[in-house]
Amino acid sequence: MTDQTPDRYVSFSGIDCNGNAARLMAMLEAHMQKSESRWVSYFETKQEERRRMGNDDLHFIGSQLNTLRAFFEELEDDAALELLWDLEQTCC
Repeated sequence: MTDQTPDRYVSFSGIDCNGNAARLMAMLEAHMQKSESRWVSYFETKQEERRRMGNDDLHFIGSQLNTLRAFFEELEDDAALELLWDLEQTCC
């Protein structure tokens, strides 16, 4: 049997990294709009920096893995944590 696990170091073929990154960013934005967490102002600053530098969603997520994890854990958002883990394992 051939191993069907995608190798992110060879190719992103068959992995929707950009689509999944966009989904996670939408989840982040939704939480930021309704949360009073200390992380909100941090992410607002980091997103402004990202825009100025022209970095995409996947780059932002890869750069913010630990802080994103802390924020989603604080909010107990298991779906966002699962998607973050998947992105980390397959795309970052």
